[in-house]
Amino acid sequence: DSLNINISMYFNFTLDTGKMIHELLLALSGYPGTIFTWNKRNGLQVSQDLPFLHPSETSVLNRLCKMGTDYVRFAEFIEQHTGHVHQQEHYSSQPSQSGLHGIYLRAFCTGLNSMLQPYRHALLDLEKEFLGDPHLSISHVNYMLEQFQLLFPSVMVVVETIKSQKIHGCQILETVYKHSCGGLPPVRMALEKILAVCHGVMYKQLAAWMLHGLLLDQSEEFFVKQGPSAGGATAAQEEEEEDLGIGGLSGKQLRELQDLRLIEEENMLAPSLQQFSLRVEMLPSYIPVRVAEKILFVGESVQMFENHNQSPSRAGSILKHQEDMFAAELHRLKQQPLFSLVDFENLVDGIRSTVAEHLWTLMVEESDLLGQLKIIKDFYLLGRGELYQVFIDLAQHMLKTPPSAVTEHDVNVAFQQAAHKVLLDDDNLLPLLHLTIDYQGKESKEASGNREGTTPPQETSPREAPPTGWAALGLAYKVQWPLHILFTPAVLEKYNVVFRYLLSVRRVQSELQHCWALQMQRKHLKSNQMDAVKWRLRNHMAFLVDNLQYYLQVDVLESQFSQLLQQINATRDFESIRLAHDHFLSNLLAQSFILLKPVSVRNKPPFM
Repeated sequence: DSLNINISMYFNFTLDTGKMIHELLLALSGYPGTIFTWNKRNGLQVSQDLPFLHPSETSVLNRLCKMGTDYVRFAEFIEQHTGHVHQQEHYSSQPSQSGLHGIYLRAFCTGLNSMLQPYRHALLDLEKEFLGDPHLSISHVNYMLEQFQLLFPSVMVVVETIKSQKIHGCQILETVYKHSCGGLPPVRMALEKILAVCHGVMYKQLAAWMLHGLLLDQSEEFFVKQGPSAGGATAAQEEEEEDLGIGGLSGKQLRELQDLRLIEEENMLAPSLQQFSLRVEMLPSYIPVRVAEKILFVGESVQMFENHNQSPSRAGSILKHQEDMFAAELHRLKQQPLFSLVDFENLVDGIRSTVAEHLWTLMVEESDLLGQLKIIKDFYLLGRGELYQVFIDLAQHMLKTPPSAVTEHDVNVAFQQAAHKVLLDDDNLLPLLHLTIDYQGKESKEASGNREGTTPPQETSPREAPPTGWAALGLAYKVQWPLHILFTPAVLEKYNVVFRYLLSVRRVQSELQHCWALQMQRKHLKSNQMDAVKWRLRNHMAFLVDNLQYYLQVDVLESQFSQLLQQINATRDFESIRLAHDHFLSNLLAQSFILLKPVSVRNKPPFM
């Protein structure tokens, strides 16, 4: 009898252990039962007071339950954001309104799901072993799944970080990368595989942006965005002195020049119309800002070229029909298991060099950039001084009063007459130049359309009517394709600021010379003490204005223009040309004292 009882207890114990292992494998697969139950707060748990379990077995099962809990929560996360895994009713919950979304998150979930495949295969192998050997022990199950007990908690940290901090877009690349730099090989290899899947999304966005000028970023996840930079985050200090491969410029110099392009001083300068900029907070730390700047330049250039190319048969492809080759190189990098900055930057440099050289050829050789700069200098920077001297004499009577609707027509007639008087009869050039008058009420009339080459009216509060026509005078130049890339409306408006300033100095100089002529006509008449004061005042003013005029024309304009031409002739890179031109224009504004606060005299002398 005693033997029969022992045999019966052993048989029941075997059945209970077999059932328990069967339920254990189901629970580890995400299907809890009666022995292993699911609790939303604590996850999988072993039912209490099972008579056939030893305390040591309970401890082992609790470790396995912790691993199963991680797997279930991985499955929940994947289901919530991709729908790849079917949720079970006993542990499902409504998707939280966490705001997590985007293609990088879906790619992360895809990589996470791939990481779980070996775990699922291990459970299948254990099920096969159990069917072949009903006496399978818990220790064997624990041994076969030991690698996942080390892996799952580390990956769960990444998932919880993404959920708690609402990591979005390319920031997911940074998060996964930082956690993959640990010393545990299984964790590092698993996260590197997930990172490779996420990089696949980045390479697709890069291919669309750099090869076709398309910014495919509906959820604002990419590190390139449409619109001007917010000016918040800046590059790390260690990158500021790194050479960008653009005319020997460092990162710090590049950012300084870009900042100069955005200068606004009391609404004198038009805001930059830059279409795209970097979203630095989305840039992973292992991609330097210098590389991101090159990516921005390439995509922006291709985008502008594709949108504004009016003669594709003449200009051809900006990438010289190498799109397929560059696409194949990007695909090759995408297939690499590990991200290589050296290979990545070499490819970006190759694409950037091709774009920059092609733009240089279009600008300098085909579109005669040097000739266009000479036109800018002659008309915006008063290089044709004799033309504007005649124009000042002809337009003085019509511009000394507040402008009206007919003033613009009258001054353009005077401008044409001045051009004929100085024998400037270029039939191709004069139609491209047009003097503008910004009078009160003009904005409403031009709301439906603007003259090509002018700055569109800004949506600001109504401005005061200009006191004279000279204060409202501007010069519009119809920029031909593809020079519009360099001479943007914002750049032309800055030239207009310099134009109005130089013209005012020339007018003052002309008035002082006219005053001298009047004084010379009256020098034979009897003079008094007040006349002597006027003579000295005119002499001092003329000395100041003549020296200022010489300084502006020789020390500023001629010097800076000569440096600009030297820099253009010393390179075959369009980006170097653009940066040199930005530097030239910024130096004109700074060295001409235009950006300084005006100094006014409150009390006029009694004789004025």
